Amino acid sequence: MIELSKGGAYLLNGTEIIEDGSNAAAELSAKLGNAAPSKEEAAKNTIAYGILNAHNTSGSMDKLKIKFDKMTSHDITFVGIIQTARASGLEKFPIPYVLTNCHNSLCAVGGTINEDDHMFGLTCAKKYGGIYVPPHQAVIHQFAREMLAEGGKMILGSDSHTRYGALGTMAMGEGGPELVKQLLNKTYDINMPGVVAIYLTGEPAKGVGPQDVALAIIGAVFGNGYVKNKVMEFVGPGVSNLSADFRIGIDVMTTETTCLSSIWRTDEKIQEFYDIHGRSESYKELNPGSVAYYDGVVKVDLSKIKPMIAMPFHPSNTYTIDELNANLEDILHDCEKKALVSLDGQVDFKLTDKIHDGKLYVDQGIIAGCAGGGFENICAAADILRGRSIGADEFTLSVYPASTPIYMELARNGRLADLMATGAIVKTAFCGPCFGAGDTPANNAFSIRHSTRNFPNREGSKLQKGQIASVALMDARSIAATAANKGYLTAATDCDVEFTGPTYHFDKTIYANRVFDSKGVADPDQEIQFGPNIKDWPEMVALPENLIIKVVSEIHDPVTTTDELIPSGETSSFRSNPLGLAEFALSRKDPAYVGRAKEVQKAEKAREAGQCMGEALPELRDIMHKIKETYDVCKENVGVGSTIFAVKPGDGSAREQAASCQKVLGGWANIANEYATKRYRSNLINWGMLPFIIDEGGLPFTNGDYIFIPEIAKAVKEKTSEVKAYVVNKEMKEFTLRLGELTDDERQIILDGCLINFYRNHQ
Repeated sequence: MIELSKGGAYLLNGTEIIEDGSNAAAELSAKLGNAAPSKEEAAKNTIAYGILNAHNTSGSMDKLKIKFDKMTSHDITFVGIIQTARASGLEKFPIPYVLTNCHNSLCAVGGTINEDDHMFGLTCAKKYGGIYVPPHQAVIHQFAREMLAEGGKMILGSDSHTRYGALGTMAMGEGGPELVKQLLNKTYDINMPGVVAIYLTGEPAKGVGPQDVALAIIGAVFGNGYVKNKVMEFVGPGVSNLSADFRIGIDVMTTETTCLSSIWRTDEKIQEFYDIHGRSESYKELNPGSVAYYDGVVKVDLSKIKPMIAMPFHPSNTYTIDELNANLEDILHDCEKKALVSLDGQVDFKLTDKIHDGKLYVDQGIIAGCAGGGFENICAAADILRGRSIGADEFTLSVYPASTPIYMELARNGRLADLMATGAIVKTAFCGPCFGAGDTPANNAFSIRHSTRNFPNREGSKLQKGQIASVALMDARSIAATAANKGYLTAATDCDVEFTGPTYHFDKTIYANRVFDSKGVADPDQEIQFGPNIKDWPEMVALPENLIIKVVSEIHDPVTTTDELIPSGETSSFRSNPLGLAEFALSRKDPAYVGRAKEVQKAEKAREAGQCMGEALPELRDIMHKIKETYDVCKENVGVGSTIFAVKPGDGSAREQAASCQKVLGGWANIANEYATKRYRSNLINWGMLPFIIDEGGLPFTNGDYIFIPEIAKAVKEKTSEVKAYVVNKEMKEFTLRLGELTDDERQIILDGCLINFYRNHQ
């Protein structure tokens, strides 16, 4: 089904793989003779290299400085981004910037907060020359597919699932500060990423959908980091056997592999997509060169993919549905054991009680968002469910088309009526089911969803209150098959159905009538509309000469998600209020974190006010006394703050608040064995936090310990790779921290204290 190469490989004429090995050079020479290129030259023939080269401004393809063509954000992220940019000197959006309203669409939480954010977005689009998409019109990524994507272009989005590679657009999801840099005409700075070929052959079986293919790939590559921070390039003859919608459905899930971005070869089916959407000029044929070299190959035989399920609590926890049904007791017990780690044993989590008469009973089905809400997915679900009923028991089914144009076409072609007749509820475009703000399951309920994530602490779970719900990811087709079977888990390949495959007709008048498009013209006289919850970022000081940090949370899970660092769901209403949101930091993982961090922050606030740190935080007196035995420190040259340790933090969302909430509570650093994603590490840096790495093994410190880092500012400035640190108790126990690679700008951002200060100081 899925096979990974052990090393790099050449792709010849898009159809033949020659893997690295003792005979690779000879085989290549036999086919190409003297025309055989070197690996270095062949690596320039990938689609990814060509697009990155066209957008790089550095003059070096080793150290990229990328300028994007367009940007997009939603209503959880755009307020903070624009507020940061305004504080840094924003005058006009320099490139098309789309502000969608698909996360905080439901305005029932937090009083007027959400709609205040929307009006902030509309007035900013007018003032700075942007595009504003009102609530319920489209989820962020569907609007980008329909209206923004272009062949050979690059889009940056403040959402981790910013992926439009199937349409020939290289797109990346990053934290808000990276979008701020683009708004201020700066660049996105990265090393040239590796490029891995996703080589597709064959054709999917009837009933197999894009989520099945995506989950199979995620299951094969997540755990071993095979594509981490690399570009996934989809090639091979199997691409031609997939519709545009099918490719899009696979592509959006590449985020869950921890790759940097994705790109696909394009053909007449993608050209037809652009034709349908009235943007024929945006199509560009993309193919790798006749000889292209890749850093690895993921071989996918589409004909062997079976309906898949990703069990709680990660998209990589994958099984075929057949395998699960055949081994229910064993697999569910295994999931319960894994949950003891993910949930810290805080709740009595059970899945085996979902076995009814030897079959797995599901409480809820959801088809939604950028992954599941596509036209073909919903039409296929309607075909399976036509003339059936979901029943009158616990099981419910909700369907969220990804945009109003899709919704309207479903109404016109009758699929909407087919779904509603079964007892399913069809709702407007909304991302909530993906992050826990819509269709929250009951306590101990089990939900199957064609959405993007199934992390713990996400779908309404509040472990400290004894509440837990669990989500499994599946394709819309098998969700519909399960619904037709009244909640008993069923693979779509077991259904007797004829898929009708209706033609899609895009109605552009929907957006023309409701979407505000400035056409890039700014109105400086437009006043921005603020709500009482929209707050400026608090002042942040520069990195001090020396640093004392207290460990205030210690997390030993194999991976820590951004949902655990700052919960999603109802907390999103406070995303425009830095201090208000910070109150929720780690609340579902370590509820004591906020109190501990604030206690330490008292000392730093006293220092900044010229007062005695020891009076603000009495326990610091002994720490300072011990340090002074060796180092000349005082309140003028030493800062005080907090840090967390996590094994591998930052999987999941691009949300900058996972870092900024720690910062506004006095966080100066994270310490980790590694960082799950580039975007989380970038968020730390952009908020002036030190992204320390410590080698695996026994930690020299524990929760509650103080760590002294002498001459940290000097170490950052002088590009020291290893930093001396001490655990301070009755003795000073020395150990080593590493900072990893940092660009010159990243070092200066840390020295200045945050990105806002950096721009304020260096304009």
